[in-house]
Amino acid sequence: MATPARRIIVPLLLAGSVARIAFGQVPAGRDPLGAARDLYASARYDEALAVLNDLRPSEAGNSMTDRRSIEQYRSLCLLALGRGSEAETAIAAVVSADPAYLPSETEASPRVRAAFSDVRKRLLPDIVSTRYAAAKMAFDRKDYPLAEQAFRQVIALLDDPDMGGRLGDLRMLSNGFLELSVAASAPPPEPPRKEPAPAPPTPAAPQIDLNRTYTVDDAGVTPPVVIRQDVPRIPTQYSKQAHERGVLEVVIDEHGRVTGLVLRVSVHPMYDSLLMTAAREWRYQPATLAGKPVKFRKLIQINISRGD
Repeated sequence: MATPARRIIVPLLLAGSVARIAFGQVPAGRDPLGAARDLYASARYDEALAVLNDLRPSEAGNSMTDRRSIEQYRSLCLLALGRGSEAETAIAAVVSADPAYLPSETEASPRVRAAFSDVRKRLLPDIVSTRYAAAKMAFDRKDYPLAEQAFRQVIALLDDPDMGGRLGDLRMLSNGFLELSVAASAPPPEPPRKEPAPAPPTPAAPQIDLNRTYTVDDAGVTPPVVIRQDVPRIPTQYSKQAHERGVLEVVIDEHGRVTGLVLRVSVHPMYDSLLMTAAREWRYQPATLAGKPVKFRKLIQINISRGD
């Protein structure tokens, strides 16, 4: 009679018969990962684990080996053998390498999926914080394409159900820096040229909610264009104590006026009030949706020069 640990075999779709493999050894020319899969499918967990333990993705001859697959099958074997703590270590390696990965129902049993989910819930906050810091470093060194990609990954992980809504404050900052990265990566505008009159709008225009404040995440919205955005110089007596960068959130109404201000990252307490006063006078061509002006929330990075 099979032990309880042996009854958690994951229903994997494997074709062909199971190879007859000696313990811990794979015949020449045989794919080691494929051999480990076959051993696992035939409930020979100790032998499958021995094959997996000999695999190293970075070694010559294993350059095409998928690290995620190795650690995934290692965790499955360990769970089947009742070695839960070691299985969690293997799952953690998978999650660290690919935080978005979670086995599907066809890949793993409910118990294995629950084990993956538990590990992800524990590790994701630290992974998100680390990836946000890396994205911010890419932004600070002006590698805007890399920063854009990294901030998109951070936002996707923040929306993962296993995050449970944690680190919500990073989402607004990530969205703002994503907007700045996209703008900085865009090619310079072409010289203005005469264009034919635009065609009349199609009947199937999107629904516009005039009470809503749109952001860069909303499809079809054209962001506002700066008409006047004068950033005041920092007084000399404050410059040495000031931070080099600040982040100001503004709400721009349908007329291009600033109607809301929130300072997300301070420069200097005394300079902040000067900045907020100046920002109320900024003017923009309003954001549009289907050609109609709409309210828009925008993050603006404030750069302070020590020489100002």
